[in-house]
Amino acid sequence: MMRVLIVHNQLWAHYKSKLFSEIYHQIERADPTDKLLVAQIALYEASRKVMQNDDTITYDYPYKVLFERSLDQVNFNERRKALFELFDQYRPDVLNITGYFDWAQVLLLFYARWKGVKVVISSESSSADHNRSRWKELVKKMIVSRANAFFCFGRTSANYLENLGVAPEAIKVRNAAVIDEQLIRRQYDRAENKLAAAATPVSRKFIYVGRLAPEKNLATLLLAFAEVSKTSHADWELLLVGDGPERKNLERLAVDSGVADRVQFAGGFPWYQVPEWLAQSDVLILPSKSEPWGLVVNEAMVCGMPVIVSESCGCAGDLVREGSNGFTFNHTRPTDLENHLRYFIQNPDRISDMGQESLKLIAPFASGPVAGQMVQAYRELVR
Repeated sequence: MMRVLIVHNQLWAHYKSKLFSEIYHQIERADPTDKLLVAQIALYEASRKVMQNDDTITYDYPYKVLFERSLDQVNFNERRKALFELFDQYRPDVLNITGYFDWAQVLLLFYARWKGVKVVISSESSSADHNRSRWKELVKKMIVSRANAFFCFGRTSANYLENLGVAPEAIKVRNAAVIDEQLIRRQYDRAENKLAAAATPVSRKFIYVGRLAPEKNLATLLLAFAEVSKTSHADWELLLVGDGPERKNLERLAVDSGVADRVQFAGGFPWYQVPEWLAQSDVLILPSKSEPWGLVVNEAMVCGMPVIVSESCGCAGDLVREGSNGFTFNHTRPTDLENHLRYFIQNPDRISDMGQESLKLIAPFASGPVAGQMVQAYRELVR
């Protein structure tokens, strides 16, 4: 019998719930005596409270919420005490922690190894997503040296771990950046069918989905769109789906740049409604200055859309093939972004073919097969 304990920060993380559900059902189908438990430290992060669950979409897996409040309100000593108590009660064979940024989880890692338990680290970090100091990197090297296996979001996070001294063969999963691709595509197709039935003419659109925050580099996107719009007579618009502290500044910038009539601020929506906006659009843009991954790119590609992605986004190396399904650009060089916008305006006939390439590239990130790789890794550790 195998017992797996996964430690995760917050219950209200829908795509992680999808992954945990897939892991649970694959474990259960293979051997009903095997067990899985997900320890959710808290309900949500304060900055993401608006994304809380509303029971519209539910997932099935065994979990225990350690604190029925915001993660930001749970101090280190509380986390450490609760995690150690649950570990001793559950007595896992495999411990899967989700990062090395939480010292309570790091201490649990060392405790687990002392107890003879195998440890997996799930990592989303890359060398580009934050400035790093030498001493912090040394601490991380010490931490990762104690783990038995690793699950990575993609190529950039795997490369980062290898730079920290992790052996390539210890990285068991290199494509863990999953979404609920079936639900997203189903919602997208439904929305597309409604638009087709309505037969209402719609203009071509670039779309951004996410928080309207400084690190998302949206002023650069808006100015690039304004510059391209000056020389283009095509009826293209820019759709911004999301909300955040930069909204008023961006609305003012749209007016000052003379494109207020071409820029739509849709506001924020639950994640499962995002496909309805993607169905109205043609090309997704993620222009962030820093982004560990960028799961909205997965969402757009599952819907068969081309993408334009900043090189600073963790997903760029895995999910974007230049000129095939989209383009990447340096977020400090707005002229490159302008050229990519101009390409789609001038070549709308390429959008469909490039969207088909997106579907091929995103296929390895399907949640079911990725969960299967993880379950196989757990089993190999306890053999």
